Amino acid sequence: MRRSNNRNESERPDRVTQTRPRVGGKFLFLGAEKLSVRGVTYGAFRAGATGEEYWNHDQIRRDFAEIAANGFNTVRIPHTTAPPSLLDIAARYGLSVMVGLSAEQYVGYLIDRKNAPDIEKIIRNKVRRCAGHPALLCYAIGNEIPASLVRWLGRRDVERYLERLSWAVKSEDPTGLVSYVNYPSTEYLELPFLDLVCFNVYLESKDRLEAYLPRLQNLAGDRPLVLSEIGLDSLRNG
Repeated sequence: MRRSNNRNESERPDRVTQTRPRVGGKFLFLGAEKLSVRGVTYGAFRAGATGEEYWNHDQIRRDFAEIAANGFNTVRIPHTTAPPSLLDIAARYGLSVMVGLSAEQYVGYLIDRKNAPDIEKIIRNKVRRCAGHPALLCYAIGNEIPASLVRWLGRRDVERYLERLSWAVKSEDPTGLVSYVNYPSTEYLELPFLDLVCFNVYLESKDRLEAYLPRLQNLAGDRPLVLSEIGLDSLRNG
């Protein structure tokens, strides 16, 4: 795995002694302890001179130290794949990382396959950068494929697309957990191959959110449920 030369040796985790998260029924575990995910999103940020979004290691150290000090244990990287240097810093501060693989960017090729890239190869290459890392919470193979596009492509084609990419992830990192970040408009997608179920939910009323949570638990079945985004949409609400 590629390593940055300016990384502190103390940030390099021992991959033999550190435990990776695993699924046990409706719960996540670290070793024998249940893991309750308390997370924040981190990014997107303007890329540096090298084109890397997460290039400023000093800033990441300061941010992750503050995130951990405020009682969070997870960071979600929503739009670009986390580099190994970020995962190493996360491990130093006891944080797990939810890594985005952005499969939604390529779903349009299900309609027009002319000049289509090798999407599975793209996903495999992204996973290879993180494979085996103890700071990894899970891979999110995609995020919120628009409901209108799911209707246009067809539910079954989208389900098969996500399943194919989930197995591409597993081929590179067999013990890595895999999810897809869904949202209410496409809750009908049947994705039994996922290790855990993630939903972005922007219900700005306590009563509506409380009513919807049992619905999500039913959809998750015997798998863990993670609310990958919650809150108030500041773009619409100021």
